[in-house]
Amino acid sequence: MRCIHSISIALLLAACSLPSPAAVPMAPILLRTAAQEGTEPKFIADGKDRIIGLCIDLMRAVEQADPGLRFVGDQRWKPLIRAYSELESGIEDVQCAMHRTAERHKRFNFVGPVLYNTEYHFLARAGDTVSITSWDDVRKLAPNNVVLVNRGFAAADILGAMGGIEVDASSTSPDLNLQKLIAGRGRLYFHRGPGLQKLLERTGTTDKVQILPQVMHSAKLYFATSKHLDSRIGERLAAVLYQLEKKGELERLMRKWD
Repeated sequence: MRCIHSISIALLLAACSLPSPAAVPMAPILLRTAAQEGTEPKFIADGKDRIIGLCIDLMRAVEQADPGLRFVGDQRWKPLIRAYSELESGIEDVQCAMHRTAERHKRFNFVGPVLYNTEYHFLARAGDTVSITSWDDVRKLAPNNVVLVNRGFAAADILGAMGGIEVDASSTSPDLNLQKLIAGRGRLYFHRGPGLQKLLERTGTTDKVQILPQVMHSAKLYFATSKHLDSRIGERLAAVLYQLEKKGELERLMRKWD
């Protein structure tokens, strides 16, 4: 009996020493995403195996504000079209800084506040005396009015809605389109800021390409979530983003990468 009693006490003490279920930390919610190719300053290659940029900073800020949320995949490049396709199918859960259009609203959920505003400009070859202040100015350049855009980007939809403008959306990256512009394979390149000047500096094209001053279009960018993602997780992400907006963190990060 004494032996049984001693064993019972030992088991009781062992049980008391175990942490209660409430004390055991819960595993974070993993939000699958990807770095979008050709979208700097949202995602920028920093050496061979590291990706930095505005969206990377935004995701780290969310994780710091809510340790129960963690993004995975942000150090893996994917073409923009594939990233959006996988978000729609549920392979990915979220994408950072997406232009909300009527077509995309059918495919994705947009959550939280506006992350930042983006402005679209035309870029032209250095020395080109072209002056653009309206969409009619672009149309009047015909037949030499081919406008380069990145394939899969909202820029093609914006130009398509204007009508009467010949669009070349065969290239997927700003680097390729800048080279095509310099080579005369397009009269203009339609792309969005922030970060246009830094793009020219990075590609060594500041003496070959000019940014035309007229803002031709502006848009608001948001976090987008898959429609397959639990709505409660989307609401949780939105709450953190609103918290960061209130603290001025979104504006601070925007200024950092502009």
